[in-house]
Amino acid sequence: MSSRFPSPSLRALSIGASLMVLAIAAPAQARAAQAAPDQSPALDSDDGVIDIVVTALRGRDANKDVPVAVTAIGGEKLDVINASGLDIRFLSSRTPSLQVESSFGRTFPRFYIRGLGNTDFDPNAAQPVSVVYDDVALESPMLKSFPAFDLASVEVLRGPQGTLFGRNTPAGVVKLNSARPSDAWKGYASVSLATYDTVNAEAAVGGPLGGGFSFRASGILQYRDDWVTNTTTAKGADKKLEGYRDLAGRFQLAYASGDFNALLSAHVRDLTGSPRVFRAGLFQKGSNNFSAGFDPARVSLDGYTSQALTQWGTNLHLDYHMDGLGTLYSITGYEKAKVESTGDIDGGNNYVFPALGLNNALFPSNTGGVTRPEEFSQELRFASDMFGGFSFQAGAYYFHQKLQYHEYNYVFPTTGSRTADNNQDIFHDNRNENYGIFASLAFKPVEELTLRAGARYSHDSKHDRVSGFSPNLFGYVLPVEARVSAGNVSWDVSATYAVSPQVNVYARAATGYLGPAIQDRVTFGSRQTTAAKETTISGEIGIKGGLADRTLSFALDAYWNRTKNLQITAVGGATNSARLLNADHAIGYGVEAEVEARPVPQLLLTASASYNFTEIRDKNISVGVCGALCTVVDPLNAAGNAIIDGNPLPQAPRYVANVTARYSVPVANGNEVYLYTDWACRSTINYFLYDALEFRGRPLLEGGLKLGFKMTNGLDVALFARNITNQIRSISAIDFNNLTGMINEPRIIGAQAKFTF
Repeated sequence: MSSRFPSPSLRALSIGASLMVLAIAAPAQARAAQAAPDQSPALDSDDGVIDIVVTALRGRDANKDVPVAVTAIGGEKLDVINASGLDIRFLSSRTPSLQVESSFGRTFPRFYIRGLGNTDFDPNAAQPVSVVYDDVALESPMLKSFPAFDLASVEVLRGPQGTLFGRNTPAGVVKLNSARPSDAWKGYASVSLATYDTVNAEAAVGGPLGGGFSFRASGILQYRDDWVTNTTTAKGADKKLEGYRDLAGRFQLAYASGDFNALLSAHVRDLTGSPRVFRAGLFQKGSNNFSAGFDPARVSLDGYTSQALTQWGTNLHLDYHMDGLGTLYSITGYEKAKVESTGDIDGGNNYVFPALGLNNALFPSNTGGVTRPEEFSQELRFASDMFGGFSFQAGAYYFHQKLQYHEYNYVFPTTGSRTADNNQDIFHDNRNENYGIFASLAFKPVEELTLRAGARYSHDSKHDRVSGFSPNLFGYVLPVEARVSAGNVSWDVSATYAVSPQVNVYARAATGYLGPAIQDRVTFGSRQTTAAKETTISGEIGIKGGLADRTLSFALDAYWNRTKNLQITAVGGATNSARLLNADHAIGYGVEAEVEARPVPQLLLTASASYNFTEIRDKNISVGVCGALCTVVDPLNAAGNAIIDGNPLPQAPRYVANVTARYSVPVANGNEVYLYTDWACRSTINYFLYDALEFRGRPLLEGGLKLGFKMTNGLDVALFARNITNQIRSISAIDFNNLTGMINEPRIIGAQAKFTF
């Protein structure tokens, strides 16, 4: 299925959306009615550095007052780093210790914080990084891929967040906060056109409706033409790949009356395009260099490739303030999606032994499936007012997930379709239920000192049933069922001390919890396996603050963590098997730093960096390797498996850093010309649990540049480039068949126009 969409029509649609918002904005000068206060995090700026207000403690606090390592991105920076139409992966390396990657493309992001994550690509894989979109935790990785648009900010909370955010947060939380309705007419329209017919168009408008009601409507359209040529002559294979058309919208209706506020939000998404393009023989044997003849714009795949996603969801926020007591909050969320994704996972069209060199594989493998995640969540939380230096939060949470998916196998290159002679149709039916109760207390014995402590009890139960038929079960008889359940108490304690009005120091100890898991891939000899719950304990110290003249702000922290019963999935190897395992434990430690400076009014500088050490510790655990093709560095046991004790966690770079700089020159009538540049890098990574020379990702450095003219009437026009050095690196791999890999985005050059009112 091709994602091609006529470029002239698309451009006309983008321009039409911009004109529509302008038309709506023009008459919007009436006095606004009273509406619900905007509870979005703020990144407000004036002539000094940015004042950052975050929601890491489920309220609105200055970042320096929060005893959590948290980074907030918003405003112009968020707009710049996502100018080329990327999905949520654009956040990778943009904050300390954060990585994001995907082997599905735009439908299945995997997040890693301080090295903790999950490389498993199965639809029921649980991740230790929670994505919370508008205060609703999204469990399915496919739901986590909802586009990032019309946001007030993105917050990345590092370290365990088990008390206030619940289970599956031992590594941290990525929190996306939509811009909310307000009692004044506000909006924007933005469109960019770039290389490969890339279009990134956004629009939003909102304001008062009267009677205490207000609204905000927003949408995004992202498009790229199929820019990779498929040179195969096989039947049924798409001749052009890597394009997409991603359309999403959100509507919010707010109501305010006295002490009562309500916010109803609904959102939809429709995506069609190519899945991740796998490149057979990408790596040279004995090296992580690319094979001779590699060209980012050319592949040779003989398999069927397609991807489509439809998603919708809604959430309801209610709060009522009881004077002298506190505020009662209710958050109800519902999400549902249908995802179809099929890829040629061998990545080639020529089958030889040994499978070395571009486009060469041992045997064809073309698999796909249809996944239907459905989730419901409900939280009730009471946050007290301050009583003699005391305040507290307490609440209860319930979550239910239904996850069903079919796995299919396809025969290529002879027929171009799934055929009866090698038919595979495996059906998975998963149920996941969680409930929790929590409380958190804050106490100020003196004005300079704040003490906090909290605890949460969580209980998880999961049920999985696998049925259907596959010729690759090797005697395994379906149906099979598995059940797991566990309870856990997670907690945190912290102290924050103001050494001056501008600078705070803090110390924090916390635990996090990842629920028990079921791995249910059963083809190629795999078996349904389970893993016990995973728990993390972490200690952290830090300092946050700035100068009184607001020319500099900074944050510095150091941490240590230990993860017990580390859940790992040994995927791939010579037989493409999948096993869910618990390693005894893993350790991690590191330092993270951020600084923002405005030495003169026209120049704004930001920089951040992190050092993260991770290590798996289990002398008895081993995993399958790629077979004869790759050069394994780890010692092997008698069964030929790699002993991974002492290895770093996969997708865990030792170093991450990024810098930005914005310089403006005032011109006539209050307008300005500005130059904005941003750079992000990460060091070498391992793709897998075992260490092989071919599967070590080389360091990656990506930079952006934007030259713009900003007018006092709200119009901003600019030229931009992303990955301006066009550095191409592998970011992940598949090891069971050949030396297959996936690469990062190429250089994108374009122009943008944005109008804000």
